[in-house]
Amino acid sequence: MQVSPARYSRSIDWLTVLLYVILVGIGWVCIYASSYSFEAPANVLKTMSFDKLMAFNWFKQLLWIGTAVVLVVVLLVVDYKAYDTLAYAMYGGMIVLLLITMFVARPIAGSRSWLEIGPVRLQPAEFAKFTTALAASRFMASINLRYQNWRDQLVLAGITLLPPLLIVASNESGQALVFGALLLAYFREGMSPLILLLLAAGAVILVLALLVPKIWLVAVFTVVLLVVLGLNKRVLRHHLPLAIGVWVAVVGMVIGVDFFYNEVLQPHQRQRIEILINPSADPLGKGWNVTQSKIAIGSGGLVGKGFLQGTQTKFDFVPEQSTDFIFCTVGEEFGWAGSFVVIGLYLTLLWRIIYVAERQKSVFGRTYGYCVASILFFHVTVNIGMTIGLAPVVGIPLPFFSYGGSSLWSFTILLFSLLALDAYRKQDLVR
Repeated sequence: MQVSPARYSRSIDWLTVLLYVILVGIGWVCIYASSYSFEAPANVLKTMSFDKLMAFNWFKQLLWIGTAVVLVVVLLVVDYKAYDTLAYAMYGGMIVLLLITMFVARPIAGSRSWLEIGPVRLQPAEFAKFTTALAASRFMASINLRYQNWRDQLVLAGITLLPPLLIVASNESGQALVFGALLLAYFREGMSPLILLLLAAGAVILVLALLVPKIWLVAVFTVVLLVVLGLNKRVLRHHLPLAIGVWVAVVGMVIGVDFFYNEVLQPHQRQRIEILINPSADPLGKGWNVTQSKIAIGSGGLVGKGFLQGTQTKFDFVPEQSTDFIFCTVGEEFGWAGSFVVIGLYLTLLWRIIYVAERQKSVFGRTYGYCVASILFFHVTVNIGMTIGLAPVVGIPLPFFSYGGSSLWSFTILLFSLLALDAYRKQDLVR
């Protein structure tokens, strides 16, 4: 059944579109502010040629926004069934592209993650999130995750883990971490909460092993095991091998953390962990980014220093000001009030995406909606968290805000693919 253009237009979730436009607009204003120079006033910029304007991030971002608008139109007019039908094909194509990137990409800051097509640079890892979300949603639409066997669970794990493994092989660990957020979407579809609890417990144990003497941790876990066995005779009779196995695994993690930290992690990854634990240990060296970021945000006070008045921003104290640390500009120039508004916009967008996901008529649409929400949630929390010292600096952009065509395109594709599915939701069949 065909849908008339007028009816299709009314079916689009325009509140989500409005939130997207506002975030992209504020993001561009912050990119302009972060790259603005007192030595290049507006009247001088008017006399510049196109080639000279291309030296400014804010101008290039305008071009990316223009192409994103075209991309939005394409995403909304394409047949909504294509997202489901071509999910595996797009996923396979992206795997091939990631493999190609590993071998042909030019090393940039030690990472082979950018493909150069003439004057344009694209990061396939950004778009891999979209294709992985589609493929995982397609697979989960064909099974009931709550009651599936281990074979199906392993297939889903393979779909989820293959792209980040290839991304890590290209020495781009930050983007690889984002794929872990998809577990939140899987949990909504029936994945056992035990998996989330085990992962969280493992992360806590690893952090404690870095902060607390290992002999103390081993002693504490041993005492806990003995207490459980002593107080619960059922565990002693029926689950003794399991209890001992858990104890061995935990002690093994505690003892093996030094090998993982020193031999597996690369120097820059160890530095990020050290700065997260103690950012003041080397404020002029490894802790410079985070220290200057916190100074910039804190100096904004309640209402900020004013547009284009941020000294930390104007004098380049914070590296990557228009990309990974774009939120510093919000905090410094617009203060707590501006930061509150921006975070409020993101929370509203996440709420709306979850609302859209829940009203889908198909498992595929609902799962994909939650994948979009999970990916955006991870990016927002980690990016803002790393600018205020609450998360490690892993080099991931703030959605719709950070400078860059790859990130803007990838988040636009994620969001408007969902809106395209939502516009046709009444035609979907419940699986």
